Amino acid sequence: MPENTKDTAAAAGFEPKIVAFFCNWCTYLAADLAGISRTRYPANIRVVRTMCSGRIDPQFVLEAFAKGADGVLIGGCHPGDCHYESGNYKTLRRVKLLRAVLREMGIEDERFRLEWLSASEAEPLRAVVEDMVAKIRALGPLPKLPERENIPAEREEVAV
Repeated sequence: MPENTKDTAAAAGFEPKIVAFFCNWCTYLAADLAGISRTRYPANIRVVRTMCSGRIDPQFVLEAFAKGADGVLIGGCHPGDCHYESGNYKTLRRVKLLRAVLREMGIEDERFRLEWLSASEAEPLRAVVEDMVAKIRALGPLPKLPERENIPAEREEVAV
């Protein structure tokens, strides 16, 4: 019987759960084109449509991992092609900071990914999804994140 959790996950038929935050104007349309073109890619992703990748709050990514996602994929317009001019630059800055936070939490880099995909890039989207699913499948399930200690909030009574 395998001792390693990765071996155990593979033996048990582990299928990763990936939350994908896609920009409405580019990556979401690439996913739509993939569907219209009947392009096959793993059904491991759950797409959350956002108006712009720049609107994805880092808390959304942290919440996805906390709620059981094994990976998170952010898809946005290519730099310089943002419908809102600079949203993808904001995303890039946030992702750099978020990567550092995720590393501190013990989450491997392969579990969090940012991709620039335009509306016409259904085939590259398929390749990205397949690659991410394969990498996370090899890593195994994300271990449950440690719970924060329940520290009672001390409240001082204020005399009125």
